[in-house]
Amino acid sequence: MCNIVRTMKRMEELKKERDSFGGALGLFFWELLKAFILAMVIIVPIRYFVVQPFFVRGSSMEPSFHDGEYLVIDQLSYRFRDPRRGEVIVFQYPQDHTKFFIKRVIGLPGEDIQVNDGRVIISNSAYPSGAEIEELKYLASGVRTGGQINIHLNDGEYFILGDNRSESSDSRLWGAVKRDEIIGRAWIRLWPLNRMLLFYPISPRFITAT
Repeated sequence: MCNIVRTMKRMEELKKERDSFGGALGLFFWELLKAFILAMVIIVPIRYFVVQPFFVRGSSMEPSFHDGEYLVIDQLSYRFRDPRRGEVIVFQYPQDHTKFFIKRVIGLPGEDIQVNDGRVIISNSAYPSGAEIEELKYLASGVRTGGQINIHLNDGEYFILGDNRSESSDSRLWGAVKRDEIIGRAWIRLWPLNRMLLFYPISPRFITAT
């Protein structure tokens, strides 16, 4: 009789232990689920609407950006303002939106852009007869802009060029980039550590009225 009683008590103890373990396990997974949901609520909007990581591939933006560098792209600014001349942007390649390019904004909507004899000449309301822009701040010494281009930019269109002009596929080859194809602007370079930098717009200045 005593053995039966002891067996029943032991079964009750085991049941309590099992229930306790199950409750603790369930609580653990519930806390894990809450942490995951909270992370998604915070991280996903930041990732898709505020900032986005981006790896540079290729040499088209040297010496400003090199292959393999890790950037953070500011996606928020362009929700409140338009891209500015001189800013480095990441955008969807106009001929294949699954690919992303990084280039520099040179021409703005409504302007006429002429590339001739290594010079970039822009005509707009301030310079109706056209003015050459100086790009010494970000182009390597001796770099010239090749090609013969004459293009008018409609509303929402931007003329973009790579800093390494001889190695860049850009608006000289496939035309303007549309406003809704632009993802954001280069904001911070995080890697490599010795080139970590917070970027500020570099606006080329007009130097010669033609």
